[in-house]
Amino acid sequence: MADLEGKINLSGPAGTSYGGGPSDGPVSPTMQATEGTFKNTLDEPVIETIKRDLRMIFYKLKYVMHPKMREEAAKELRNWDLWGPLLLCLLLAFILTLASDDQDDTIFGTIFIIIWGGACILTLNAKFLGGKISFFQSVCVLGYCVFPIVLASGFVAIINIAINQFVLNLVICGLGSFWAITSSIGFIRALVTEQKKMLAAYPVILFYLALTWFVLLAFAK
Repeated sequence: MADLEGKINLSGPAGTSYGGGPSDGPVSPTMQATEGTFKNTLDEPVIETIKRDLRMIFYKLKYVMHPKMREEAAKELRNWDLWGPLLLCLLLAFILTLASDDQDDTIFGTIFIIIWGGACILTLNAKFLGGKISFFQSVCVLGYCVFPIVLASGFVAIINIAINQFVLNLVICGLGSFWAITSSIGFIRALVTEQKKMLAAYPVILFYLALTWFVLLAFAK
């Protein structure tokens, strides 16, 4: 056990990483980096682990909602995780399931395919265009940027309790889609050269527009 702790509790100068930097993947759940030192969290209470993960998701959502914080947001989102995108996918599917008359498995399956399938295709497109980012980093960014659409869907679901007008739904979901595109397009365009920026941005725009249109169809009764 002493040997194991000696291997985990590695220390070094600030900014030094062991086993890959932040851009290589998420910090191991059994280790926590603090000022260049990795702290063993094997004995950490489960509630503390959950709180830390929720704080991490909250920070990433904050960056998504502030597209102008691009440099700081890029550093934060490149320390990827898939918990946030998964929770957003489940939340959006739950909202649309309550609003739609279709079967629950149809709604969930469609949302799952659009978000995860679309994110994978957009990531491959960016890689083919010479983008220098890992697969999961890109999926993480695109997944978190769905948050404005999820937020818009929640507002529409609440408003539709009293009134259901397609034009009003279109405006709210359109604002959410615009926010999602603005948040994500900066990250994707930063990955490729100037000549390929439009080739990288165009599929991203179609991805969020397609997701927004499906949301509108789910609320149409």
